[in-house]
Amino acid sequence: MITDILQVAVDHPHVSEVGAIHQRPQGVQPALNVLLAHGAGAPMESEFMGRTAEGLVDRGYGVMRFRYGYMERMSQEQRRFPPDRTPKLEEVHLAALHALRKRTATDRIVLAGKSMGGRMSSHLAAAGESCAGLLYLGYPLHPAGKPDKLRSEHFPKIRQRSLFVQGTRDALCDLDLLKRELAAYGAPFDLSIIAGGDHSFEVLKRSGRTPGEVQKELLDVMDGWLAKL
Repeated sequence: MITDILQVAVDHPHVSEVGAIHQRPQGVQPALNVLLAHGAGAPMESEFMGRTAEGLVDRGYGVMRFRYGYMERMSQEQRRFPPDRTPKLEEVHLAALHALRKRTATDRIVLAGKSMGGRMSSHLAAAGESCAGLLYLGYPLHPAGKPDKLRSEHFPKIRQRSLFVQGTRDALCDLDLLKRELAAYGAPFDLSIIAGGDHSFEVLKRSGRTPGEVQKELLDVMDGWLAKL
């Protein structure tokens, strides 16, 4: 596996660059690349993000992770900040996408993300940004405890094939509401359910499944879907 540590120039009030990690198989030019965006609370270096990225690289895909501006500031100043406003998140996400395009010289890029990162991916696609597909790992359909505040108004504008991977215990995504909202989704989609998984895809001990088994299920689902694009 080849791992490059990068800096991506961004227009942000507090940082001029954000960190990124680009990984790809040794000696192989991936036919498909994934831009993997982190969620609101955990950085690109989190265990979940690292295992997901490296698991996809082991299966033949190129993967780039990056920090949103507020997360880069957190890394530099070693204190917490809330996520940036949506327009600034989108700007940094788009800068990362442009950087990956330059490195791979291809438009065969899947926009993927955990929670907020997936939501920002969908915003770029709804605004007309080109990509090979969309992959959502725990789409945050609504805030916890507020199922009336849906984040799906842009669904009809999306034109790329998409995969939603959702846990049955996800407090940020009532599955019945998601299925209802997907009726207006603007492109073909697949919905894969992780039984017992919460928003972080963690399962209860009484489920009898280990974190490693759940991670393998996630990677199998993603690989099976990506292989068809």
